[in-house]
This record gives sequence, C-alpha cells and structure tokens, in this order.
Amino acid sequence: MNYFDSFRQIENYGALAALNASTLTLPQMLTYALQDEYLAQARYNNILNKFGYIRTFAQIKEVEMRHINALLPLFDRYQIPLPEDTSYSLIVSPENIKAAYAVGVQGEIDNISMYDKFLSLNIPNDIRFVFSQLRNASVNHLAAFERGLERN
Repeated sequence: MNYFDSFRQIENYGALAALNASTLTLPQMLTYALQDEYLAQARYNNILNKFGYIRTFAQIKEVEMRHINALLPLFDRYQIPLPEDTSYSLIVSPENIKAAYAVGVQGEIDNISMYDKFLSLNIPNDIRFVFSQLRNASVNHLAAFERGLERN
C-alpha cells in the first residue's frame, strides 16, 4: 500500500473521519476517538520498531494505552459495539526520525481538533470528562513532538 492509498483509507478512520463528519452521534464519537488512539499507538509502535528506542515515542506509546483503557468502559456503559482495531493496516513508516516527529505532530494536532469538536457538542458529563483529559494529554504530546522535531 502506498502513502496515498493509506491516506485515503485514514480519512474514514479516527480523527480525520470525525473532522470530516457533518454530524456526529455518540457512538460515532466514541468509535472515532478509540480508532484515533489505536492509530496513535500503532504509529508510535511502528516508529519504535523501525528506529529503535526513542524516549519520547516510548513514553507516549504507553500513555496511548491508558487513553484506550479510559475509553473502553464508555463503550460498555453506553452499550456501543467495540470497533475492530485495524490501525496497523493504515500506517506508513516514516523515512527518518525527523519525519517520525512530524507524523507525531500532525497526529496530535488532528487528535486535539477531534476532541475540541466533540467537546463543542452536547455530550454526557462522563464522556466530556474523558474527552477533556485525552485532549489535554494530546496538548502535552504535541509539545513533546514539536521539541523533538526542532532537535532533529
């Protein structure tokens, strides 16, 4: 699969799907959020496998698992079927570490925009709390990736 095929598929998955949607239901929001967290974890796992241990990616990959675990109970509580994790089929390996940081920056920008969109809607308080926490964590991740991009 080439980069452009992957990008077309990714437009219907996670943050980009949410940002392109004209309306959003609660099941869609939770599904897109979980997909985007799956995608981030797969992306950072791929980077670590390709380039070896890079502290920023290793730490944020662990946090992405906590994000996934924060979302999972909401699917059960609201009786929403869990989406299949197809994120590994959507990632493309960056060519170098600088490109890896750039991918991290863009991924977090998209993630923050997605959560901002969700938080602008009328959603239950428990979901609002989780989305706020995840958005705030992504702001921190964005700063870490921007620092890495400047260094490389």
